[in-house]
Amino acid sequence: MTIRARPFNEKVASVSGGHRPGRPPSLSHVAVVVDHGSGFTKAGFAGEGQPRIVLKSSSLVPSWDRPLRPGEADCKLAGGVARVHPIKHGVVVDWEALEGLWERLLVGGLRVCPEQWPVLVSDSPSAPPEAREKVTELLFEALAVPACHVASTALLALCSAGALSGLAVEAGAGVCHATPVYAGHSWLKATFRLDVAGSTLSRYLRELLVAACPDLQLQGLPRKTVTQLKKRCCYVSLDFEGDLCDPARHHPASFRMGNGSSVCLGSERFRCPEPIFQPRLLGQAEPGLPTLAFQALQKMPMTLRKRLADTVVLAGGSTLFPGFAERMNLELEAQCCRNGYPALQPRLVAKSGRGTAVWTGAPLCLLALFQRGWMTRAMYQECGSRLVHEVFN
Repeated sequence: MTIRARPFNEKVASVSGGHRPGRPPSLSHVAVVVDHGSGFTKAGFAGEGQPRIVLKSSSLVPSWDRPLRPGEADCKLAGGVARVHPIKHGVVVDWEALEGLWERLLVGGLRVCPEQWPVLVSDSPSAPPEAREKVTELLFEALAVPACHVASTALLALCSAGALSGLAVEAGAGVCHATPVYAGHSWLKATFRLDVAGSTLSRYLRELLVAACPDLQLQGLPRKTVTQLKKRCCYVSLDFEGDLCDPARHHPASFRMGNGSSVCLGSERFRCPEPIFQPRLLGQAEPGLPTLAFQALQKMPMTLRKRLADTVVLAGGSTLFPGFAERMNLELEAQCCRNGYPALQPRLVAKSGRGTAVWTGAPLCLLALFQRGWMTRAMYQECGSRLVHEVFN
């Protein structure tokens, strides 16, 4: 069933001694949902099963080379374009570029007037508090939205699985997170982050291919082709060392590129995703994602650990490798047993649509957290952006 989208009429509710979030719209007043990530940003309407638009978060903008002698009056600038990345490793680094991205999505893509629509925006567990304030400022000042809701990607991932408590294990293009969530609240002090993610794996795959096939001149292979190669051919090994040592277990696969040539992958198929589990392969000292997931559980109060371990939700495009869920389950169970927590017995939730789990969890989040509602324009004008911490804490 398709829910017809209608504009939002702002309503404000307040109580003495504080501010109560504005009443959220009913499902007949659909909100715009935006999940912005390091690699891609998804946008659409709450109540629909999938985002209507998926765009690269980066964009090409005009650029000018710096002159050799800036002080000379007759110095000429060379024109060109540069790729701008508003988000890196889950954190906004270019607010002007983010504003442009939102305008392209809402006005150009969804064809809505931002002044008439409430907007739910995903929020990375890595985002500092001041970034959340800046998000609300952008929404109210630049886009003039009537109301906004800022929700943790971890909570949205859990909501996509019908849960408000559990452990969200996210692996996207720019960053991985392990975030405990209890009763709809993300425990950021127990959240762990890994910067080895999808984009890192794509670069690593290119390096592996160049080393394996020096005659094919793969160094100049387009990034899009490498990403397609990664998605179609790579998988996670359940016995990495054993598979690596036995060529009979490499299962070669051939991939035809746009220019008509082909490349054959052997061990590169399972070596590519391995750094998520073993960052040391890239010279990094931090533990792999399963260890971080265990540490997140371990850092929670003892009375909550088992309940959270019962719902470990995988989310993000980099969890879609064949074998990823099985490997994560094996290693997380091993971590629990090895460290004296055999009773935890984590239960993984790995839905087929987990690549867009954060976006699809938004409508369920709004329903489940009805009382938290929205931060409205009137509330923002009265209290400023700092109110975001009170409303969405």
